[in-house]
Amino acid sequence: MIPSAIALATALMLGAAPYRELSRDFPGIGTAVASTLLHVVAWAASALCVGGLFQAAFLRGRPGELRAPRADPADARLVTWSSAVWLVTSLALIAVDGADSNGYAVTHVFDPGAFTYLIQASYLPGAWIVTSLCALAVLVGLRLARHWAAGLALLVIAFAGVLGPVLVTQVLVGPNHDFGSDAAIYAVPAETVFFGVTAVLTHRLLKRKAIWGQTIQRYRRVAAVCWGMMALFGGVEAWFFLDGSAPFASATGWLLTAWFVLLAALGALQLRLRGLPGADVREARARMRHTGVVAVVLMAAMGGLEIAMSRVPPPNYFAPTSIMQLFFGYDVNATPTLAVLAFDWRLNTFFFVMSVLGSGLYLFAVARLRRRGDHWPLGRTIAWLLGWLAVVLTTSSGLGKYADASFSLHMILHMSLNMLCPVLLVLGGPFTLALRATTAAAPGRAPGPHEWVKAILHWPLLQHLNNPLWVFVEFIGSYYVLYFTPIFEQAMRYHWAHQLFNVHLLIVGYLFYSLVIGVDKPPRPIPHLGKLGLVLAAMPFHAFFGVIVMTSTSVIAQEFYQWLTRPWWPDLHSDQYTGGGIAWAAGELPLLVVVFALLTQWARQDRRETKRLDRHLDSGLDESFEAYNEMLGQLSERRYSSPLEERP
Repeated sequence: MIPSAIALATALMLGAAPYRELSRDFPGIGTAVASTLLHVVAWAASALCVGGLFQAAFLRGRPGELRAPRADPADARLVTWSSAVWLVTSLALIAVDGADSNGYAVTHVFDPGAFTYLIQASYLPGAWIVTSLCALAVLVGLRLARHWAAGLALLVIAFAGVLGPVLVTQVLVGPNHDFGSDAAIYAVPAETVFFGVTAVLTHRLLKRKAIWGQTIQRYRRVAAVCWGMMALFGGVEAWFFLDGSAPFASATGWLLTAWFVLLAALGALQLRLRGLPGADVREARARMRHTGVVAVVLMAAMGGLEIAMSRVPPPNYFAPTSIMQLFFGYDVNATPTLAVLAFDWRLNTFFFVMSVLGSGLYLFAVARLRRRGDHWPLGRTIAWLLGWLAVVLTTSSGLGKYADASFSLHMILHMSLNMLCPVLLVLGGPFTLALRATTAAAPGRAPGPHEWVKAILHWPLLQHLNNPLWVFVEFIGSYYVLYFTPIFEQAMRYHWAHQLFNVHLLIVGYLFYSLVIGVDKPPRPIPHLGKLGLVLAAMPFHAFFGVIVMTSTSVIAQEFYQWLTRPWWPDLHSDQYTGGGIAWAAGELPLLVVVFALLTQWARQDRRETKRLDRHLDSGLDESFEAYNEMLGQLSERRYSSPLEERP
């Protein structure tokens, strides 16, 4: 009720003003109200769905083995009903938001050809189609889940459904929208988890259902992390939306101010949970129940403010925007000389935060091992940190800034994210470190990080996806599928899409090189000769791809590059020819380095095996030769025991 009241009050108070500011017709109060109410229901249902999946995966404090979310009837019912409501409202919003964003009354959706036009004329209907598919996948997948990791996969799908309608609206418009989009990628899931988990646990407490003390402890940690992410990345979004204007100079500024006031109150409220659960679990539950009720009210009000803000054009909508800023969020007018590529940085927030988190968690695990007196090779730590440093240099330096505007520079970025960075990361052995740095849960305690990592590694679906043949096909096929189809051009048009493109390159490269030279033991180990065969088999495909690109008479993503009207390299054919040469030459060199590393690992393993066997023989514990001689003696006795034969 609270988010509905806030969002509806804002929509009714503003009336047709936001539509006039965007030069659109007012579709009528009925369409505006329908869109607002459906957004509220979709927001609440998605948060409950995510909250149910998250608490079932990570917060459930019941001792015993990890279980799929459907194993607990209460969790299964919550996720089932919330995902079903989310699915229905998302399907309705395909039509309603299509009409509302284009200034048509919702009654015109059923006119001949109107629905197809509205979907093509706005990003929102397409985003709600994706969200509907995600909600459907959660609804169906929950009933099929037989493994804890399957619930984790459903949670990732739910996050994608939550982000879909967010990344194609206000954060995709205006200068600096690369910062706004990256901030939303972190802030929106954090807020969804915070609200969803708080609502789920509070509901259980109000129903007088038992909650384990360990669940309360884990909730406190999750709430603190989510609140911090909301404050940090929400501040980045506010800076982006206001575009330098005064906080109270626009309706967006007023709404943002109210949102941050509620966020501060929510943070102060969470301080009441310090020290819980303590010795008295009953008292801890009572305090959390009271705190949870207030927290849910505050977060519901924050959700209402966010939905209201989505209906108000922010100041950044009206900032002068160039063609390059329309696509990238910034201009790339300077000639990309070596000095520009090295020093003209623009922070890629998404990959920078990912690199900081990956490096920080790794160093924390290493420090924990050393405090315990265990050893972890320094070379692995250096390789892991260099891998993330390479990711930051690739995506945030001038290379990352100019890569989307030039095919040849993009191919350098591709080779780095797909070959250089993964090679360094797999040499760090993160899963081996995670298993060594964590300990199994004690009897009577709920499964923790150690069990989570093991469950992910032993998930049957992941083992099938890590099949060497499938990984090889994906590693090689990515070049041909991504660049010789419209995927590449479409990905370059939207910031979230080319971020996803780069994530794909990094993951596929990691999977391939983890099989070849990785420290972590893969689910399907292959002999060194098979590893060498994989690498040698990949070389011709890279060379062939480069030759095709160099000799092609058509330009990849030609329309996109023509729109940029870049002043420093107008010859698109020449740029593509250079990119093909880079793919050919730069693709072979890393693979040769991998072959050298693989042969080195092979030789070291043989030396270790020889030393182990020598130590075994020197200790007199090896009885293989004695057993072999004894077998020959028995065969000789058998042969000459026949009366028809006599010994020589």
